Amino acid sequence: MIHIGVTGHRGLAPDVRRAVAALVCAHLKPYGCEMVGLSCLADGADAVFAEAVVAAGAPLEAVIPASGYREALPEEHRPLYDRLLAQAVLVHELPHTESTSAAHMEAGRLLVRRCDQLVAVWDGRPARGPGGTADVVAYARSLFRPVSVLWPEGARR
Repeated sequence: MIHIGVTGHRGLAPDVRRAVAALVCAHLKPYGCEMVGLSCLADGADAVFAEAVVAAGAPLEAVIPASGYREALPEEHRPLYDRLLAQAVLVHELPHTESTSAAHMEAGRLLVRRCDQLVAVWDGRPARGPGGTADVVAYARSLFRPVSVLWPEGARR
């Protein structure tokens, strides 16, 4: 089984989220249930990817950056986060208390080390802060992990 991880932008507008979901589903379709998906389950790309993995009937692994991670997510995302977390077959919890940029970067590194391929829902721009999508992509490339960049044409964050 191939292990596929995800990194990507959060807070996607509804139209961008729909377009990202279509791109992610098309990318994962050839693998069917013969994959394991790894995600931090954040709002945006992480959750879209996790939903596609679960819909394909494939196992989902969650990477949780900190014990305070859930509370740091937008309140409206928490029910989806809880549902996806409950569906995870394996949960990797990092020993951090606070959901900081450093904790997120460490989670991204763990995810990259555990995957064979990384899906990056990324507009190609620099990270807005340490531990952002661009940083996780750079780390994956430094380990020579294949990275598939998915971003809807003409979409803006």
